[in-house]
Amino acid sequence: MAVWKKLKSQRTNFTDVVAFILLGFSDDPNLQWLLFGIFLIIYVNILIGNSLIIVLTRTDSVLQTPMYFFLGNFSFLEICYTSVTLPKMLMDLCTKNRNISFLECAIQLCFFLIFGVTECFLLTVMAYDRYVAICKPLYYPLIMNHKVCVCLVIASWIGAIPGQIGQTYQIFSLPFCGSNKLNHAFCDITPVLEVACGDISLNESFIYAGTVLYAVVPFLLILTSYIRIIISILKLQSAEGRHKAFCTCSSHLVTVSLFFGSGIIMYLRPKSSHSAGTDKVLSLFYNMVTPTFNPLIYSLRNKDVIVAMKKFLPA
Repeated sequence: MAVWKKLKSQRTNFTDVVAFILLGFSDDPNLQWLLFGIFLIIYVNILIGNSLIIVLTRTDSVLQTPMYFFLGNFSFLEICYTSVTLPKMLMDLCTKNRNISFLECAIQLCFFLIFGVTECFLLTVMAYDRYVAICKPLYYPLIMNHKVCVCLVIASWIGAIPGQIGQTYQIFSLPFCGSNKLNHAFCDITPVLEVACGDISLNESFIYAGTVLYAVVPFLLILTSYIRIIISILKLQSAEGRHKAFCTCSSHLVTVSLFFGSGIIMYLRPKSSHSAGTDKVLSLFYNMVTPTFNPLIYSLRNKDVIVAMKKFLPA
């Protein structure tokens, strides 16, 4: 609360903005209920699918390995990630009340950034797990013991918090003296900066630096891990061994491609190609694609999960 009071006092001389209006998809009222139905189905599927993965990785004895320990935490993260934005969007579509207070917007953006960065870190940890399993199989139980796995997960969560709180504080310390309408479905960095006054070049520099540190570096680490994994797989003598080794990391590779691929399209496009309508659609795709498909990817491409699911679900 002390941080919020300080932030509020810095703003009083510049703006009377106490709330924002999320325009969302209000430009087409005829689609409101259709979008509500689509987003509700997607959100329910995300909750059910990822919750099922969490239960399976916690209860099935075969899935008590580091890979599935990370998968369970990743599924929990996916639920948190979508719950920051989707419930508010559903409520806005249902009630047509698109107001969001200054503080609520700051909190939503902060958690959206924290969970997004945590996802980058956790995907990197999962890639490291696959690297050790395939490239150093004899040392795998020693390196990836339970204590190390817990520490890696905690570090993934905690490591994302300070930087994103600072990023959010810096953005919402800006003066807002113009329109309070955000042409977006939720509070994201770009639409908030668009309604800020004054020079935002410093903020943009910190955003680009944060993107490199929290997204590009993890992506390069994942890429390096998979280059070494592929080299090790190609050195295997038997085709069956190569196929088995590739299958153990194919699900994670698909998830990484979806997450970073959609993120690159969303945030690293040239400014000239940006438009409000396109940004809204791409942001929703980026926000929902990995959480929606994550349970399907691991259930359809992983024999252990399929077997565990057949045992758990009634015939």
